[in-house]
Amino acid sequence: MLEAVVREIPVAATRELRQAILRPHQTLEELAAHEPPDAHAVGAFHGDQLVAVGFVAPDGNPGSWRVRGMATRPDARGRGAGSAVLAALVGHATGEGATRIWCNARKPAVSLYARAGFRIASEEFEPPDIGPHFMMERNIAAASC
Repeated sequence: MLEAVVREIPVAATRELRQAILRPHQTLEELAAHEPPDAHAVGAFHGDQLVAVGFVAPDGNPGSWRVRGMATRPDARGRGAGSAVLAALVGHATGEGATRIWCNARKPAVSLYARAGFRIASEEFEPPDIGPHFMMERNIAAASC
């Protein structure tokens, strides 16, 4: 099995995969309109092929960061690429002082987030055109002095 290599990428480089997997009903321009200007994006690559993406940015109360746009190509699922992207995003947010990281997780992705220490923090809800979700969160313990 080829291990995914994760590296920072421009948020714009996430759009095609996000559109194909998450929001085929939207244009690339519509996707771009909902990207925070201070987002930090990463991609997982198998060789030269981008197989998973996601981004994170401050969102909400001070110390609160939101993971968004997590998408993995179907032929790359189950091989660790999505987990590697999520770990990189959590690491970045934590390094920037996050005390809480949250997301709106699609129902099929709940186990991915749970393995990374997130817990369900809402009832199931369904945004228009994109299926059932749960809000999930992970609180980051403050470093002891």
